[in-house]
Amino acid sequence: MSARPNTAAATAVSAAESADPCCAAPLPVLGRDVTVPLVTGGEVTYAALDYAASAPALQRVWDDVAAYAPYYGSVHRGAGYLSQLSTDLFENSRVTVAEFLDCRPGDQVVFTRSTTDSLNLLAATLPAGCEVFVFETEHHASLLPWRDARVTYLNAPRTPEQAVATLERALADRDPYGPALVCVTGASNVTGELWPVKELAAAAHAHGARIVLDAAQLAPHHPVSVQELDVDWIAFSGHKLYAPFGSGVLAGRSDWLQDSEPYLAGGGASRKVARRADGGVDVEWHTTAARHEAGSPNVIGVYSIASACKALTEAGFDQLVAREQHLIDTVRAGLAEVPEVKVLSLFGDDAPRVGVISFVVEGWNSSHFAAALSAEYGIGVRDGLFCAHPLVRTLLGSDPQDPGECGAPEAAPGERSLNAIRVSFGAGTPDEHVERFVGAVKELVRDGAQWKYRTEDGRCVPDRG
Repeated sequence: MSARPNTAAATAVSAAESADPCCAAPLPVLGRDVTVPLVTGGEVTYAALDYAASAPALQRVWDDVAAYAPYYGSVHRGAGYLSQLSTDLFENSRVTVAEFLDCRPGDQVVFTRSTTDSLNLLAATLPAGCEVFVFETEHHASLLPWRDARVTYLNAPRTPEQAVATLERALADRDPYGPALVCVTGASNVTGELWPVKELAAAAHAHGARIVLDAAQLAPHHPVSVQELDVDWIAFSGHKLYAPFGSGVLAGRSDWLQDSEPYLAGGGASRKVARRADGGVDVEWHTTAARHEAGSPNVIGVYSIASACKALTEAGFDQLVAREQHLIDTVRAGLAEVPEVKVLSLFGDDAPRVGVISFVVEGWNSSHFAAALSAEYGIGVRDGLFCAHPLVRTLLGSDPQDPGECGAPEAAPGERSLNAIRVSFGAGTPDEHVERFVGAVKELVRDGAQWKYRTEDGRCVPDRG
């Protein structure tokens, strides 16, 4: 298939060859020099713009992990030198994370597999009769874990003030007026908009409720302080914090954690196990974070999170936030120049946000558009409903029963999108990546795709036949 000149991709090649150091990412990431083939011919440096799904590992994190790996040993109770070294590293990582989050004295830092795992752990500790309040705008990791509790789902607010007022009414009207937990995101994984966490925490506490913050999208972009926000718990994932090695964190108050049964039963969570005269077994469980960390822990995953926390802190969030705002402004200004593009938003154009932007393009199926960005420009974005189905459907104005799962296999290119496109970036993103993205969007809308595409296994892919 013949192809016309691809201006955005060609510009990317020349920009990479003469990159201005002042436009480089402040924190180098692994894979920053990887090149990928284009269906139209040639190769280009890959523009990873899907940070909201998983951010690439910081080079600093990779180097720290590689330096430690030869010294890996089993943690806790091991008499050998490597076991003792690994135990110190593991427990010092817990201290580093507590400092990164500005935890209160007495708070516990529990290492998990992910944000999803952290919130499921917390769900398992809810006291009897606890009611959970969660906005429909949440990621499924926050929306779904509360299967054994009474859950009140709150409608999507259109302003931060409405969010606080909606929560206050719901908490005040709960019947019976018993224990309650609010679960809220710090930054939307769909729109990037910041939520009024401190105000929501104040509302929760005023009505005798506790609050857990899903900081998966917030912690990589902004400083997060347990004490300043006055939240009871924070959950986040390493793979979004430039440490994609399979660990997560739940940090916060210890009482519910200590009063509940261990999340998993097994070695590490138990302090003493003894046979009874009747043939059964008595178990004394730990009261520390180890209570919910049964089994051999992911030491490398934990250390990688601590390394990322140190790297972000040392780089300085003031600098990181300012530079990310420059990238946000570049993308939003570029998209605003394309009338066919509609950016999705709950709180409006002026709402503060992190580097996560979702949009649809008139006349395009989102899966087709994302596939063309990848195949013809070497740009990796995400299309779909982003594990936040109710929110995306609300923002698109679609009926809950409309088709539109990730890939939208039943929608041909050009039909109305029932899913969206998401571009996301962060501390490892150079200016050229977002500039190439903006140029590619303009070219695709103006000229159309250069290649033919087909649906395969629910995904829109280049037709190489």
